[in-house]
Amino acid sequence: MEQSAHEKRIVVTTPLGHVGSRVVRLLVQAGVRPTVLMRNPARLDPATRECVEVVQVDQGDPAAVVAATRGADRLFWVDPPALIDGDPVAGYARMGESAARAVTENGIEATVFLSSVGAEKRSGAGEIDGLARTEELLDATGANVLHLRCSYFFTNLLTQLDEIRAGTLSTPWPLDHAMPWVDPRDIGEVAAARLLSGAWSGRVVQAVHGPEDLTFADVAEILSAEIGRDVTAVRITDDELRAALRSAGLGAGQIDGIAGMSKGLSSGFVAEDERSIRTTTPTTLAAWARTHLR
Repeated sequence: MEQSAHEKRIVVTTPLGHVGSRVVRLLVQAGVRPTVLMRNPARLDPATRECVEVVQVDQGDPAAVVAATRGADRLFWVDPPALIDGDPVAGYARMGESAARAVTENGIEATVFLSSVGAEKRSGAGEIDGLARTEELLDATGANVLHLRCSYFFTNLLTQLDEIRAGTLSTPWPLDHAMPWVDPRDIGEVAAARLLSGAWSGRVVQAVHGPEDLTFADVAEILSAEIGRDVTAVRITDDELRAALRSAGLGAGQIDGIAGMSKGLSSGFVAEDERSIRTTTPTTLAAWARTHLR
């Protein structure tokens, strides 16, 4: 007799992240006791700890990841930030090697991977190229794998909160370039649904595009309405972006990774999985800003 989704062992990485925390909550509410992999288990709140199995592990240690996922049926994999000689692309690729080895050695039947729009380019998209390497490594296992190609996170705005409250929103993206924006909470809901579903197999790509495409000018207008003060979008040059990142203490590889995303995706790029009912999620930027930025 085939196991039900509730009886399967589901392993979740980055359970405290914007996406991973939502995945954990929904699995618990669905009656699953997931196993969560954490570098520092002490950070997990007591209420969640009672509902999950916790394994302390560094996702960059392939042998440790294999041991932690032994007996797993399904895996939610997120490449955590990891730098090798200051290179996020190499760091993500190293994390992907851990995932692929675990899938292969433990015969994990299905993996949901948190990827990004732009990974389909395979190169020329900054640090997203590292997620592309992970996609390729997971594909090579021959196991069932679903790549969630996610769009620009609303939560990226939290890194600019002081600037936004002062009235500007700086960006290297062209101010008239429309692209999908998404609430990470909604990504978590798609991921959890896929982990619980037995209705897919093989290699699957699913974008998560949020409710609508927005330019940074649109975003500034929405933020103005929600926080009750004028916010103006300001485009900065690639050189200005790099200088700001350098002054923040980032290394050359990190700067290339961040700058390469806007440079590689802002001209002529079209997502492989285009907007449809399957890729559109409900939470608007206005609703998110009302909750998180006021």
